[in-house]
Amino acid sequence: MQLIDELTARRDDHAAWRRDIHAHPELAYQEHRTADFVAARLAEFGIPTVRGLGGTGLVGTLKCGGSDRAIGLRADMDALPLQELNRFDHASRHAGVMHACGHDGHTAMLLAAAEHLARTRDFDGIVHFIFQPAEEGEAGAKAMMDDGLFRDFPMESVYALHNWPGLPVGRMAMRKGAAMAAMDIFEVHVEGVGGHAALPHLARDPILAASELVQAWQSIVSRSVKAIEPAVLTVTQFHAGDAYNVIPAEVVLRGTVRCFAQEVRQQIEARMQEIAEGVCRTHGCSFRWRYEHRFPPTVNSAQETDFAAAAAIAVCGAEHVDTDVEPVTGSEDFGYMLEEKPGCYAFIGNGSSEGGCMLHSPHFDFNDDIIPIGASYWVRLVHDLLAPEA
Repeated sequence: MQLIDELTARRDDHAAWRRDIHAHPELAYQEHRTADFVAARLAEFGIPTVRGLGGTGLVGTLKCGGSDRAIGLRADMDALPLQELNRFDHASRHAGVMHACGHDGHTAMLLAAAEHLARTRDFDGIVHFIFQPAEEGEAGAKAMMDDGLFRDFPMESVYALHNWPGLPVGRMAMRKGAAMAAMDIFEVHVEGVGGHAALPHLARDPILAASELVQAWQSIVSRSVKAIEPAVLTVTQFHAGDAYNVIPAEVVLRGTVRCFAQEVRQQIEARMQEIAEGVCRTHGCSFRWRYEHRFPPTVNSAQETDFAAAAAIAVCGAEHVDTDVEPVTGSEDFGYMLEEKPGCYAFIGNGSSEGGCMLHSPHFDFNDDIIPIGASYWVRLVHDLLAPEA
């Protein structure tokens, strides 16, 4: 690997930043301490900062030379509503809140790159360091955009980086086109007639209808969606009843849909509603329905993915960079940014996923060894895109 010596030498200091953020996780739109920490570091680097975009988001802007060409580099800051089970010194100090997706590391890597670029100032143009709130299902990217991110901070392209457990340290991956799926959520209230469990013929059992509905929905991906189109429909909640001997009057189902194509998204939504109508009618029940489009798919533009791959190869070596990685059915609100600007969302290896150290696991911890790798990638990307001779 061709890491930047200064970033390697500062690894322990940057890891200390990351561990401080890890120990003080904050949920979506509540990242006040994290934003204060980021703003304080940027001020130390001499980088002017604007706060309050998307509530707790902030943007630091570094301009060097005379060019007005500008790019954006984005890191997410929020944590998850999860009880951490790790017992190391930097474990979460907030019950029920944890950095289980590595956003603490994403923030530290971008801060490390900002520090280096502010010291060396060896590029020609403008870099906007975007520190985003509320990535975990709450669309902080869109909130920042709604507050004028691209209007007030013009940029020609935007880039993001996410750690990936299971991908070895020293490796990176990206792909042109759809890299991550769209995310939708749904909620269905199946309404029947409650009654005595010993007299089911006098009730209209919503549990029976809802159980059949869960099963019937599973036919959509296998029988309604074109076989070459990837899609996932998962029911994650089934809430019903409070007593052994009472048929409840209502069942609530919730879950998520993931796919990559807009037409598939619309098809699944329509079929779910059609099936719900038929199943509920069969059992003498009715239903109330909410289907919400949360995140668009994360679609990388071709030229910007080539730029990102070149920077990754310069840091990690060609044999350690996968430029056609499989799409991921997880979702990212960075997709909103890529709807407005060309760019690339890339993955950086976090090492082994053994022992439960997958994303969103209560045992997860970001690997501090990859901070200088990610920071070197950011610096190299800036140098490539905003080289003085460009």
